[in-house]
Amino acid sequence: MIDVAIVAFTTFFVTVGPVDVAVVYAALTPRHSQVARRRMAVRATLVATVILLGFALLGETVLSWLGISMPALRTAGGILLLLIGIDMVFARQSGGVSATESETREASSRSDISVFPLATPLIAGPGAMGAAILLMAGTGGDTREQAIVLAMLLLVLTLTLICLLTAIRIQRLLGITGAQVLTRVLGVLLCALAVQFVFDGIDASGILT
Repeated sequence: MIDVAIVAFTTFFVTVGPVDVAVVYAALTPRHSQVARRRMAVRATLVATVILLGFALLGETVLSWLGISMPALRTAGGILLLLIGIDMVFARQSGGVSATESETREASSRSDISVFPLATPLIAGPGAMGAAILLMAGTGGDTREQAIVLAMLLLVLTLTLICLLTAIRIQRLLGITGAQVLTRVLGVLLCALAVQFVFDGIDASGILT
């Protein structure tokens, strides 16, 4: 159970990226009042929570309707997370765990960025959505493991809200260089987790036996 919790927390923490989200949020809201920033942070976290819980609870069912097997899901999810991890290592904006340049430009002209791009794709991006489905499917229907995965998701989202509420302080503390160093370190970790997901998917598929 501890292993499930560690893997789930690490995967969600890397794909959601509470610190990275906070740095981007601080850069997008320099002229907003403290009250407005707090309101947008809370709303964005709530919207992202609904989105990610929806993918976690219903994603596997939808995939089963489409005839997608568990090994295929693990392999495809691992490849997606690997690509995101590579982008993180090289500090590239691909839209997997952050907003793209065009999305950031559009957000800079908005007065309320809580839903877009903060809730999605910054918090609930493709990487986090894929991770939610992948981790829940990997429990094999064990209700205790599913509860642990959901608890780790809610824990990471709570940490994200805390980071958003203290975004200005985090931005001043880390700066751009510090944030990129952290992103690269987490990217390496995500790559390792992603490769393990691919190995597990290929092994479970039986194509090598």
